[in-house]
Amino acid sequence: MSKATNYTARLPDANGFIQYPQNDHDIWQELYSRQLVNLPGRASQAYMDGLDRLALPSDRIPQLNEIDAVLQQTTGWRTAAVPALISFGKFFELLANKSFPVATFIRSREELDYLQEPDIFHEVFGHCPLLTNPSFAHFSHLYGKLGLAASKQDRVFLARLYWFTVEFGVIRGNNNDLSIYGGGILSSPGETAFVMGDEPEIRPFDLVDVMRTPYRIDIMQPIYYAINDICELDKIAEMDIMGAVNKAKQLGLFEATYPVKAG
Repeated sequence: MSKATNYTARLPDANGFIQYPQNDHDIWQELYSRQLVNLPGRASQAYMDGLDRLALPSDRIPQLNEIDAVLQQTTGWRTAAVPALISFGKFFELLANKSFPVATFIRSREELDYLQEPDIFHEVFGHCPLLTNPSFAHFSHLYGKLGLAASKQDRVFLARLYWFTVEFGVIRGNNNDLSIYGGGILSSPGETAFVMGDEPEIRPFDLVDVMRTPYRIDIMQPIYYAINDICELDKIAEMDIMGAVNKAKQLGLFEATYPVKAG
């Protein structure tokens, strides 16, 4: 999670208020209005319920205390303003304390469709609605505690679990219908459409397989893993996750299904 960034987070004042320029609010409004059209029939019901609970403003970037008021009431979580990118250690520490990191900047207009770095639209619009869901919140909390105690090598495998659930997770319902709960998809107009098409492969969720699957952060995902229901995250949280890490290390990674990045 630590690498060079093209963005600088905006700092809060003494009262915790962040002053965003109007151009930032305009980008939020454009992203919000686009995704509001894209989500019906694609986003999971659990996400849509959470979006209703948050009641995010459509015309401006929300202040974090507005988000916190809803999260605290529903699942006991809160947000934590962070720089654009933070270390794995800090990330796990925040989740273990039921604090969700939110980078306080918004993407440029040139990167509207897909952004490699987590901006405030990704964090708030993509993830915070589901943090009102008890199953998602519990899974995120447990994940933070596991990651905080894990070795540097084991964290790499845990990162794949997070990637294919919280970031790019999908749900395959009883009628074989597909819906999205991963914030990396839900905050990306391009990937929201892509995941519902014929190009990507949708695999049933398997804990060890997930940890053996390599990924790239700078492309549309060729593979997604589907759970049956958002409540399945409770079952995953009860699994021997660190045991699965050890098994995945023994078996090794699957061969990548995407082109190797040049350079």
